[in-house]
Amino acid sequence: MAKIKYKYNQELVSFDRIKMSMGERFLRFLAYFTGSLILAILYGVIFTYLFDSPKEKVLKRENEQMRLQYELLSKDLDKVEKVLAHLQETDDNLYRTIFEAEPIPTSLRKGGIGGVNRYEELEGYDNSRIVIETAMRLNRIKKKTYVQSKSFDDLISLANEKEEMLRSIRAIMPISNKDLTRTASGWGYRIHPIYKIRKFHYGMDFTAPTGTDIYATGDGRVSMIRSSKRGLGNHVIIDHGFGYQTVYAHMNRFNNLRVGQKVKRGDVIGFVGSTGLSTAPHLHYEVHLNGKKVDPANYYFSDLTAEEYERMIELAMRSGQSFD
Repeated sequence: MAKIKYKYNQELVSFDRIKMSMGERFLRFLAYFTGSLILAILYGVIFTYLFDSPKEKVLKRENEQMRLQYELLSKDLDKVEKVLAHLQETDDNLYRTIFEAEPIPTSLRKGGIGGVNRYEELEGYDNSRIVIETAMRLNRIKKKTYVQSKSFDDLISLANEKEEMLRSIRAIMPISNKDLTRTASGWGYRIHPIYKIRKFHYGMDFTAPTGTDIYATGDGRVSMIRSSKRGLGNHVIIDHGFGYQTVYAHMNRFNNLRVGQKVKRGDVIGFVGSTGLSTAPHLHYEVHLNGKKVDPANYYFSDLTAEEYERMIELAMRSGQSFD
């Protein structure tokens, strides 16, 4: 029941009942309503600030789980980066050293990912920083992994090429010469047997009976077969690739060779003779690297021990005259 209010009337010495107009009643109601609304809003704000709603609790729990997952992912990325760094170091300092290849430039391995902002769509969230940092790390790892993968592809090619190169290297002596007594003249200045002048001898001479087998000293392809009564006489040139060629001169005859024919190390390519500018049956043998003549004695590592090599050099240097 609403309270009835009275006002004291001094003139009449009585209490008169106070009657409120409709406007006053409305204003009073509005004041009460506004005050209640303000209090309700205030209570709601305080409650919201101090207590989470069920939906907010779920979202916070999900955010916390996501943060923990990103932290675990970050630790896994640390391990991946360490393994990748080890692979890169081994690649540059071991594998590429073995295959005589240049290390991959650091600028290529650590190349950035430029251009437009790739992470714009990830911005504006509570966990944007950790999400963007993780995405950036993943992209860097993908870049490094791709570069390393290409490097391993290159190494496989280099290994195959190296295997071919090892087969092509001039690694044996061109005639059977285990006792070394057939080494007649080596690399260096000698007295020419015909002109009797001091002349540089670009190769090695091996004395042997006419008809002795002559062997290809490495895998290759016959690039020249020439018969002549002058100079090198009957001679063969084999191209081994990788800049190497070998010359076999003063042959008596060839062993069914043709230009372009593939030969392997140890194949008989001809027979010892004394054709051309020669004074006795022997094989004149040369090694060329990138068009330049080099000492053949440096390429007998499959045939000779260190002691035998020293003995061969001694015998080759002892002769003061070549046979061609």
